[in-house]
Amino acid sequence: MNKVYPDAATALKDIVKDGQTIAVGGFGLCGIPEALIAALRDSGAQNLTAISNNAGVDGFGLGQLLTTRQIKKMIASYVGENKEFERQYLAGELELEFTPQGTLAEKLRAGGAGIPAFFTKTGVGTLVAEGKEVRDFDGEKYVMERSLVADVSLVKAQKADKAGNLVFNKTARNFNPNVAMAGKVTVVEVEELVEVGQLDPDQIHTPGIFVHRIVVNAAPEKRIEQRTVRA
Repeated sequence: MNKVYPDAATALKDIVKDGQTIAVGGFGLCGIPEALIAALRDSGAQNLTAISNNAGVDGFGLGQLLTTRQIKKMIASYVGENKEFERQYLAGELELEFTPQGTLAEKLRAGGAGIPAFFTKTGVGTLVAEGKEVRDFDGEKYVMERSLVADVSLVKAQKADKAGNLVFNKTARNFNPNVAMAGKVTVVEVEELVEVGQLDPDQIHTPGIFVHRIVVNAAPEKRIEQRTVRA
């Protein structure tokens, strides 16, 4: 089975549709699949639910899809770097499901592992727990969280072999392995593609069983979200 596609647009062409749930890896602008996000924007798909730690920044990352009004709902844990996100939310134009960061990661991991729900102490007694089941275990209260499964997952890795085994680069790993697990169809953008057998099995972070399509973007922009230097 050939998992390698010539470009991001081709990889998404027959799988992205209106109304889907799309999970996207990254933390801020670190480890985001830049080419795949741009291809998703250019696909014109509408009414999307986006699962991601955050929504990029204005005009870059997932912020591009907010500009084009392609996202109707965000499931995220942090949105503080995007003014357009703030504007749309406060104007009632965008739905938002805030999720604690660790809970969001576990919701994706659990979804990929086939676990429909789990209990956590995080959020008990706060707005996070409203409308959710709360149960007592050993004298402590826990809130039930439903796991997340995406129609399509967009992932960024540093390196892949042609079977889809992935290696991430340091902190750019962030949410990407969990997002890869949670997708019914997972598309991965990599900087380097090698032949099967060239990766050390002990160094593989995500096995190829979770990966359906691969595209190469050898020179991503890799913007820095905030750069502070001395005068």
